[in-house]
Amino acid sequence: MNIGPYNNRPDMGRLREIIRVMTKYHFGNILEAVGLKNRLFETLKLYIKSPEEVHEPAHVRLRLVLEELGTTFIKLGQVLSTRADLVGREVAEELAKLQDEAPPFPFEDVKRVLESELGVPMEEVFSEFQEEPVASASIGQVHRARLRNGDAVAVKVQRPGIADTVKSDIILMKYLAKLANDRVPGLRYYNLPGIVAEFERAIRKELDYHQEANNVERFRAMFMDDETVYAPYVYREYSTGRVLTMQYVDGVKLTDILKSDIKFNARVIAERGARCYFKQIFIHGFFHADPHPGNILVQKGNVLCFLDFGMMGHLDRSFRDRLAELFILLMNYDVNGIVNQLRYMNILTEETDLEEVKYDIIDLLDRYYGADVRKVGEILTEFTMPGMIRRHRIRIPRDFVLLARVMSMAEDLGERLDPRFNGLEVAWKMTHKLIRNRLNPLRNLDEVPAAIIELEHIMNDLPRGLISALQKLEEGKLKMELEHRNLDEISVRIERSTNRISLAMLVSALIIGSSLVTIPREALILEKFPFLGIFGFAVSFLIALALIVSIIKSRRLS
Repeated sequence: MNIGPYNNRPDMGRLREIIRVMTKYHFGNILEAVGLKNRLFETLKLYIKSPEEVHEPAHVRLRLVLEELGTTFIKLGQVLSTRADLVGREVAEELAKLQDEAPPFPFEDVKRVLESELGVPMEEVFSEFQEEPVASASIGQVHRARLRNGDAVAVKVQRPGIADTVKSDIILMKYLAKLANDRVPGLRYYNLPGIVAEFERAIRKELDYHQEANNVERFRAMFMDDETVYAPYVYREYSTGRVLTMQYVDGVKLTDILKSDIKFNARVIAERGARCYFKQIFIHGFFHADPHPGNILVQKGNVLCFLDFGMMGHLDRSFRDRLAELFILLMNYDVNGIVNQLRYMNILTEETDLEEVKYDIIDLLDRYYGADVRKVGEILTEFTMPGMIRRHRIRIPRDFVLLARVMSMAEDLGERLDPRFNGLEVAWKMTHKLIRNRLNPLRNLDEVPAAIIELEHIMNDLPRGLISALQKLEEGKLKMELEHRNLDEISVRIERSTNRISLAMLVSALIIGSSLVTIPREALILEKFPFLGIFGFAVSFLIALALIVSIIKSRRLS
């Protein structure tokens, strides 16, 4: 799906709509700060609620603004709900309440999109197709259907025109982000253009159903041998960038189990959910990033079936290993080990005061440690808060933040299912097993092909690089770049010392010259007068005077 390029001018009609909604919810001060209020405010007939009608705090009003602005802004809010490190926990938790719901679009449009994408009439693919959707969201809606071979399927169809709407809104977001970044210095910390760029990447993936199909198939392969976890089968021949046809799966949503008296083994579900998520994180490094209860079905036999694979997190092998070590250190309350591990993971920077961050980590752990530790996800989330990041100059990888949120949500879900459940018992066993496996020599066999390829690259590039460097050295063209720090002050001190030495030598020379002049028999005598000596003294005096004045003017004497 192509939603670029972004060199277009922003839609002024949509911009006016944004201004109207923001003013309605009392964000006029932000409009004024970025200069939009003065430019467009007076030309609009704005409906402004009176202060008595809007009693909610700012983070609630922000959610209401995003909801009223529609699809793209709702999606932006959902992405920001995963970035508590930028917006803070209060805002993130409020934005997590954003519901991606929308009125269904007509069946005639569904049919038009399907036949356009599949290239054949609907009747040639489906023997049955329910006109009423089973779910409707802002980007697409899902219909239950049956293929000609009798398989029951769920067909996800993208909303007509949504790609153009998203494209137009992202143009506006980029415009507003740059405006705010340029005109409001206090907002530069948040890197608003970077947030929009991150959002653009996320929504591109969500609008491309090929990507979601890839995610589903990868997840299925990960749990192919696990009878407790399931993901629906994808019918590739009936899927495109705007249509996704998957196996229809029966089950009960976790949201319904939590709200009703449906008889399931809650403890078994919680244990399986924890084991599934820790396996995704530590073993595969590819995890479902939206563990909302509505995205998980429970099937017969307490089998967990995951839905909606539009948002996934990724962790490379090295980071997973470091993360497992960090978990063990956290559960052992090893503060010094935690600090060293965070340094090793490049989360703590050179600017971080290690003693100060150590005291903050102690305070953080003390808030969560009791008879047993259950809240590692909460600890990680606290560590990614804006105050902690700014105070200690911490560098937080994006997927680390997403991971902290996912773990926190999974812990909360497990406790809601079974208040006695401690998912970290599962994590403890898995992380220890992972570290033991690292000591297995056979484990490194997987890395041999990559190491051989890298060695081959080095062997091919090294002679060429050496020959090039030697040729440049022979031709006198070899250049070196040196980075110096704090040498300006040293240079000034050296210059001052040199000037003092020069001044002392000149004064000494004058004294000696003056002494010689006063001894006529040692000087050149012209008509009984040491003319040449006096002339030399005068010239030396003038040169010395000029140099003294120069040193004083340059302020390098002291």
